[in-house]
Amino acid sequence: MADKSLNLVCRNSLFFIFSVATLFFFLSWFFLLGSTDGPNFIENPNPNLNPNPNSNLNPNPSREVGRQIHVRQQREPDAGTCDPKNAILKVFMYDLTPDFHFGLLEWQPEGNGVWPDISRTIPDYPGGLNLQHSIEYWLTLDLLSSTLPGRTAPCTAVRVLNSSLADVVFVPFFSAVSYNRYSKPRPPEKVGRNKVLQERLVKYLVKQEEWKRSGGRDHIVLAHHPNSMLDSRMKLWPCMFVLSDFGRYPPNVANVEKDIIAPYRHMIRNYVNDSSDFDSRTTLLYFQGAIYRKDGGFIRQELFYLLKNEKDVHFSFGSIRQNGISQATRGMHSSKFCLNIAGDTPSSNRLFDAIASHCVPVIISDEIELPYEDVLDYSEFSVFVRASDAVKKGYLVKLIRGISREKWTRMWERLKEVEGMFEYRYPSQKGDAVQMIWQAVARKVPLVRLKLHRLKRFSRYEDGSKPRRFSRFDVRKLIQAETV
Repeated sequence: MADKSLNLVCRNSLFFIFSVATLFFFLSWFFLLGSTDGPNFIENPNPNLNPNPNSNLNPNPSREVGRQIHVRQQREPDAGTCDPKNAILKVFMYDLTPDFHFGLLEWQPEGNGVWPDISRTIPDYPGGLNLQHSIEYWLTLDLLSSTLPGRTAPCTAVRVLNSSLADVVFVPFFSAVSYNRYSKPRPPEKVGRNKVLQERLVKYLVKQEEWKRSGGRDHIVLAHHPNSMLDSRMKLWPCMFVLSDFGRYPPNVANVEKDIIAPYRHMIRNYVNDSSDFDSRTTLLYFQGAIYRKDGGFIRQELFYLLKNEKDVHFSFGSIRQNGISQATRGMHSSKFCLNIAGDTPSSNRLFDAIASHCVPVIISDEIELPYEDVLDYSEFSVFVRASDAVKKGYLVKLIRGISREKWTRMWERLKEVEGMFEYRYPSQKGDAVQMIWQAVARKVPLVRLKLHRLKRFSRYEDGSKPRRFSRFDVRKLIQAETV
C-alpha cells in the first residue's frame, strides 16, 4: 500500500514539474516576441535577382573594427535625405595633392586646400571623347559630397576620415585625364607628366599605413582608360582596379574576381520620351565608327565587307568630328539593332550609346566583360553573337531578321528600364552608374577581407606584439596565398 502511495506522489510531482516547465516556456516566448518590433532579417550579401534601377542592391557587408565584427542591418534611407549611418560602404579617401586630380583639370586650390568647395562650384571636365572615361570625376565628386549637410543623393557610399572604420581605400588619381592630356613631354620636360605622376603615386601609396595593413588589396585604383596607369599597373596589381575591360591586362594583374568593370559614359544624346516602335525604326542594323582596328578589331573589316550592301543595314565609317555625334544619334534612334563590335580592346562606348538609344545591342566581342553582370542579365536586352559565327556569310543578317517583333519589343522595353544604371550624374541618383559601381565595390569587400584574414593565419604577430604588416609589395607571399 505504501508503495502505491509513493508511486502516486511521484507521478503527481512529475506532472506538476512538467506543467510548470511548459508554462515557463510559453511565457518566455510571449515576452520575447513582445519585446521586438518585428522580425529582423540580414539581407543576402550577394543579391542577384533584381536588376531594376529603382531598387537598392544592398550587399550588407560586415564591418571589422579592431577585433570585433559588427554586421549592420541595411535599411532604406528616408526619401530625399541621406543619413551616412545607412551607407552600405564606408570609404577612406587619400588627400592627394591637387596635381593628381582636379589640378589636372586646371583647377587652382585656395590656400592650402586640397579639394574644391563643391558646395559653391564644381570644376569642369573636358568634353569630347574625354568624357568616355570620366568615371574618376563622378566617383570623386560623389565621395566629396557624401558628408555635405542636407545631401539628397543616395547613401550607397560615404567618406570617412578614419581609415580604420573604412571598408575600402579610394585613390583619387584622375588617370584618364592624366593619360589624355599629359602623356607627351612638354618642353623643357624630358618625361611626360603622366609617367611622373604614376611614379610619385606608387611611392606615396607604399609608405601609407593603410597600404601596409593590406598590401593594397582594399585600395580602389581608377584605370578606366585602357592606356591609363601603364607605368604603374604591374606594381599596383593587388589593388581593386576599376576598368572598362581586361583587354590590356594580364590575368594575374586584373581579373573579374577582384576588379570592377564600369560602363563608359555614352557620347550620343539620350532618347527622351521614346515613342518609337518596331515599324518606325526603319534601319534593321546600325554601325558607325572606326572600321580598321588592330588586335581583336580586325573583325570590323570582315563585317564591313559582308554587310555594306545589305538592305536596311547601315555600316559605315564615322568619328566624333564633322557632326559625327549628331549623325550617330539620329542613326541609332531610328534603328532596331545596333552593333557593338570588338575594337582595339574588347569594349567600347558604342554599347552604352545603344542602351541610351534603346537600340537593341548586338554584341560581337568574345572577350568582353560587362558592368555589374552579377546582378544584371544582359541577355534580356542584348543579342550575343560569337565572332566565329558573325563572319560566316549570311549568318548575322539571318539571325537578326529572325527576331520577332514581340521579342524585339520586350528587349526594347527592358532597355528603357535599365538605361538609368549606365548614367553618370552629379548629384548622383538612386540606381545610376555611380551608385551601381559603389554597390559592385561593396560586393567585393567580403572577398577582400577573406583573403586578408587568410594571409594573416600564421603571421599575425611577427614579433609577438605587433600586427603583421605587408612589405613594399610582398609579392612572393601574396602569390603563394593566392594559389592555396
